Amino acid sequence: MKISMERATLLRAVAQAQSVVERRNTIPILANVLIEAEGDTVTFRATDLDIEVLDRAEAMVEKAGGTTVSAVTLHEIVRKLPDGAQVALSEEPGSGRLTVSAGRSMFNLATLPKEDFPVMASSEYTSNFSCKAQVLRRLFDKSKFAISTEETRYYLNGVYMHVSDSDGAKVLRCVATDGHRLARIDAPLPDNAADMPGVIVPRKTVGELRKLLDEDDMDIAVSVSETKIRFATHNITLTSKVIDGTFPDYTRVIPQGNTRKLEVDASEFAKAVDRVATVSSERSRAVKLALDEDRLVLSVNAPDSGAAEEELAVAYGDERLEIGFNAKYLLEIASQVDRENAVFLFNSSGDPTLMREGDDTSAVYVVMPMRV
Repeated sequence: MKISMERATLLRAVAQAQSVVERRNTIPILANVLIEAEGDTVTFRATDLDIEVLDRAEAMVEKAGGTTVSAVTLHEIVRKLPDGAQVALSEEPGSGRLTVSAGRSMFNLATLPKEDFPVMASSEYTSNFSCKAQVLRRLFDKSKFAISTEETRYYLNGVYMHVSDSDGAKVLRCVATDGHRLARIDAPLPDNAADMPGVIVPRKTVGELRKLLDEDDMDIAVSVSETKIRFATHNITLTSKVIDGTFPDYTRVIPQGNTRKLEVDASEFAKAVDRVATVSSERSRAVKLALDEDRLVLSVNAPDSGAAEEELAVAYGDERLEIGFNAKYLLEIASQVDRENAVFLFNSSGDPTLMREGDDTSAVYVVMPMRV
């Protein structure tokens, strides 16, 4: 194999591949990226056996072929090469060494046979549709903060993506919860997605997918089966196993009868919560919300370090209410709001609270209160 390509193109391709690779591996080949050159295209493939990423890039291919080399080492080398450098990769058959050269720099890296590289078995996808990058980005960005990190409840370690009903129309919905807070985000259902099976997209996949979604108008081809999900752009294909489990019935925890309505400037609210939580060394410290006629008092009382209080002018016309929340959860939910106003709907100090962005019901958040 003998190829040459521009540093920026190579860096982009290798960066996407190496981020999938697990740092600690018992199987040496899994630390490697599979490089295959043919025609005027080079593909870079990396996997951790749960996720596989395939990146295509244009190159000058003098000699077609393939090999595998340490993804992290190759990425580090390319990252440190000067901007605009032309990078040549070559391997003589049977040498077990890949030569990387650019200008006066030259590196020899150990390789492993490409035949040993595990390629993820292709799945029979039951549903194939196309979706704009900005739609997918909103669905996952606004829900991922609520993904559970508890390994025992593995079925909550991802975002549940499925087709649902909202106000009589079909929507593409993403839901995540850890039992303390919940995020439910809707988007108009893309064409041909109506028969999509509901799948739980793992946390790591959600993180890797985010790198594909930077260009708003780009179309992402989405393919879903009972066991796998695939997201593809023109250059990158990300394939992932889905979590084998049943997502709980989240509709039961979304309160329907909360009538006490608080309307507040979202960014002012987030800043105020952040300020009063400063006195506590524990980020999980409860922040107390005391609501009265058009007035909200936020307070934190940490016996070991001090106390803090801040008052905000808000729109609230119901009876007096005192309720406590985990400061970190409040901040995360408030930071999801794109619009100016956040609307909180309360029932009592012991019941789950609903939050949405202004009048928009396509993004709904639920947070459980704390005793204060």
